[in-house]
Amino acid sequence: MNNELLEALNILEKEKNISKDILLEAIETSLITACKNHFGKSDNVKVDMNPETCEYHVFQGKTVVEEVEDPVTEISLANAKMINSRYELGDMVNIEIKSKEFGRIATQNAKNVILQKIREEERKILCDEYYSKEKDIVTGIVQRYMGRNVSINLGKVDAVLTENEQVKGEVFQPTERIKLYILEVKSTSKGPKILVSRTHPELVRRLFESEVTEVKSGIVEIKSIAREAGSRTKIAVHSNDPNVDAVGACVGMNGARVNAIVNELRGEKIDIITWNDNPAMLIENALSPAKVISVIADAEEKTAKVVVPDYQLSLAIGKEGQNARLAARLTGFKIDIKSETQAREAGDFLDYENDYEDADEYDEEYLQEDYDEESYREEDSGYDAEEFEENEYDKEADTERASDEWEHDEDSYDDSSAVNSDSTQSMFLEEDEEGADA
Repeated sequence: MNNELLEALNILEKEKNISKDILLEAIETSLITACKNHFGKSDNVKVDMNPETCEYHVFQGKTVVEEVEDPVTEISLANAKMINSRYELGDMVNIEIKSKEFGRIATQNAKNVILQKIREEERKILCDEYYSKEKDIVTGIVQRYMGRNVSINLGKVDAVLTENEQVKGEVFQPTERIKLYILEVKSTSKGPKILVSRTHPELVRRLFESEVTEVKSGIVEIKSIAREAGSRTKIAVHSNDPNVDAVGACVGMNGARVNAIVNELRGEKIDIITWNDNPAMLIENALSPAKVISVIADAEEKTAKVVVPDYQLSLAIGKEGQNARLAARLTGFKIDIKSETQAREAGDFLDYENDYEDADEYDEEYLQEDYDEESYREEDSGYDAEEFEENEYDKEADTERASDEWEHDEDSYDDSSAVNSDSTQSMFLEEDEEGADA
């Protein structure tokens, strides 16, 4: 009988992962319960059990008295002497009880106590097992729809995917395998109650950890996640190793890694950007794929003003404001996006090159205010107009030379094309004056 009990305990320990010590404790408790049902009391009952051989003995302690009033707790001196002659009045005598003497009801109650203890330990073990997986992902098999909720089998226990944690538009088929994020594990009288989610942003983080070894090892760190389940997700990543490209590691060769995650999320788009400690740079990255002209970020107020080209405004805001909304969640900043035209009208943006319609007008105004022509030529350039006219430039000699060079040839030119010396002298004088002005 002891060998059979030992074998049964070993099987239960392997199958249900219940410690043999706990099972032995359950048997001890069941024997005490049986004694109480059989005798009406169990205060003086003691169970002695060997965990190696599963051999057990049940003893009932009785006090030696002259006249017995309660046979459950007392024994006469004569009967005590029959057991051992050394017993005297007031001594405690341990009387062994045979479990075979228990009635059917007591035996059934003892059995129920053992089964109850086994069930409690099973529930406890399951709770501990899945409690350790809380805030992690698991793979489940779709069983059936319960109204708008879905029952998911996780192996040893069932989980509930509520309507609020389902992605809109997702439809599951029985026996379909899906990835789930465990939100909470509650211990109940019927076992652990597990709540799972398909919409939580941490689901994306765990999927990247399972697909990207650099993320799992900590080389690449996911700094922030913003998600609108079923539509789009933005994640900001940072590499702790300068030789590792964070975005490239998450994307994988030919997009293999990120595509596996997108397939698991049923086509949900994922934007992967580079994290930057500079809020302005981070906001610029977060608004991708839109191009940004300028970002003015207030780290204390957590606000930012962003200017984008006119043709990029709709892309920066996104469909129904999704791109700007996700960028705000990702960075933690309240972002105000304006087009270049809107920013200029509001006075929030100044561009040196484009704020003057006529560049020549600007140059003329600038020169008139800050420079004097004569002082510039004479002082800065070392150019003296009077000295040039008197010493360096002989007007008459040049005029005569020009007259000789341009003297007409009657065989080559007609009267109408002839050039006289007076006009030539006048032309060179004008050129001389223009040269001095320059």
